[in-house]
Amino acid sequence: MSGGRDANLRRTALQAVGVVVVMGALAWAAVPFYSWFCRVTGFGGATAVAEAGSDTVLDQTITVRFDASLERDMPWEFKPVEREMEVRIGETGLAFYEAHNPTDRPVAGQASYNVAPYAAGGYFQKIECFCFTEQVLQPGETVMMPVSFYIDPEIVEDREAKYVHEITLGYTFYEIDLPEDTETAALSPGTESLTAPATQAIETN
Repeated sequence: MSGGRDANLRRTALQAVGVVVVMGALAWAAVPFYSWFCRVTGFGGATAVAEAGSDTVLDQTITVRFDASLERDMPWEFKPVEREMEVRIGETGLAFYEAHNPTDRPVAGQASYNVAPYAAGGYFQKIECFCFTEQVLQPGETVMMPVSFYIDPEIVEDREAKYVHEITLGYTFYEIDLPEDTETAALSPGTESLTAPATQAIETN
């Protein structure tokens, strides 16, 4: 009897471990799937990505507000250069964000983004954005980071989004591991400052 009871306990324990492993795998897989889903549908306020500007520009305008924040422990200073701008629907807009690394070490960052209200997310088309790649700031370095975008004219056909008159584009920077080449350069004397693509360095005193 005890042998059968032990076998049942082992079977139950193995089943429990199996459930934990499967749930963990599903949770891990859900992260990239959710990200892809948001980018495609605009669900959750995620933006879309365009290869070029719109062929159609409407007389109707919309106000775009820009927001910036930092994850906890991210040592950068980060802010939009312009808090808001008014653009025509379909018109290509260009905005800049400023980032500064006040530390005495290189810091790499990656930006996550979101659009509010959620209904407008799928119509906010980014053409170029600093958020597409990781950014590396050297000690004391300040950069201007551009984002080129337009509002898809199809927004006026959406039964909910067509009533949107103001869109907020928000970015949150979080620290990531330094690329290996940057780590090597930081350890080597006399190396030149490295900056990531899609940024413009500003001279600081």
